[in-house]
Amino acid sequence: MTVPLSVLDLSPISTGSTARQAIRNTIDLARHAEAWGYRRFWVAEHHFVAVASSAPTELIALIAGATETIRVGSAAVQAGYRTSASVVESFGTIDALYPGRLDLGLGRSAHRIEQLRSAAAPAAPAPQRPTEVHDGVIVPPPFAPTEIRDTTRLVASLEALRLPGAEPLDYTRQVEEIRALLAGTYSTADGVALHAVPGEGAGVELWLFGSSGGESARLAGSLGLPFVANYHVSPGTVLETVEAYRAAFRPSPRYPEPYLVVSADVVVAAQESTARHLASTYGHWVASIRSGAGAAEYLDPDTAPPLTDDQLRLVDDRVNTQFVGTPGSVAARLTALRDLTGADELVVTSVTHRHEDRLTSHRLLAEEWGLSRARAA
Repeated sequence: MTVPLSVLDLSPISTGSTARQAIRNTIDLARHAEAWGYRRFWVAEHHFVAVASSAPTELIALIAGATETIRVGSAAVQAGYRTSASVVESFGTIDALYPGRLDLGLGRSAHRIEQLRSAAAPAAPAPQRPTEVHDGVIVPPPFAPTEIRDTTRLVASLEALRLPGAEPLDYTRQVEEIRALLAGTYSTADGVALHAVPGEGAGVELWLFGSSGGESARLAGSLGLPFVANYHVSPGTVLETVEAYRAAFRPSPRYPEPYLVVSADVVVAAQESTARHLASTYGHWVASIRSGAGAAEYLDPDTAPPLTDDQLRLVDDRVNTQFVGTPGSVAARLTALRDLTGADELVVTSVTHRHEDRLTSHRLLAEEWGLSRARAA
């Protein structure tokens, strides 16, 4: 195919398994992803739920040590829980041993407490546009935060990650601080120059992630940074997200043109029916998240009950936009997503109950996409 393919992993914990095993599975998948020709291996950051990627910087260090050439990074570090210096020094430490391989992806979920609190208040439903289908790629109506059933646990989780009385920096300001610390141009408000050691001059590439046409997309564009549009999280807003990034883009020395990555959730198997079966508990997982309970342990499709009608309505957009099927059918839909968004690269995440099925999903897709041939060329 014509664009690179990368992996986003969440270190999911399946029913009957443990966080320890989930981390071991992630490292095993990273080794395989490198051998199969994927360009990058990114890990997410989630807390107080049944995924084991709560400490992405530490996990990135473990993955970098277990691999040799694949780029490793965060998708994304929630910078609002940390000082800019701690982020740069952590990544600088890893870069000191594995130079030139790190992607520092930043997200702004830590800035969402007030938004989530307001989402809990009754509000008139917003007008919904109809579902659009572009060459097989579904763009559903955007999911409204007001549809989250109970934000109590999520707000409590976000607050528990902060020191008492602390408030996150303005996101734009924090991105600028991180850039300055990496470049060696940082100084305090009083004009005192400070230098991150390690961190300054590290071969770390900065990325921004976003699920809307808001601050993250516009900031990435105005700074000439690469950007990731989260189709797998918010399929209903992907086109406006991409448009906002491109409209705001200003050339930078590293990126004279926009560099866009788009994410997708996939499950691939040799047979369509097998892939459908393996993906049949994805809706349960999303329903747990959107109910407010957070990501639950990933259910076994052999024993899980069917979704209720109420659950199906809650997760319809995510289930319908998961790419499930044979290698050829999934590759065709990914190609259509690339064409629709103009993506320069795609990043895929695949969650299944059994680790062996997740490995198979990524391997079959890599073979269909021609990753090993592309690497050899």
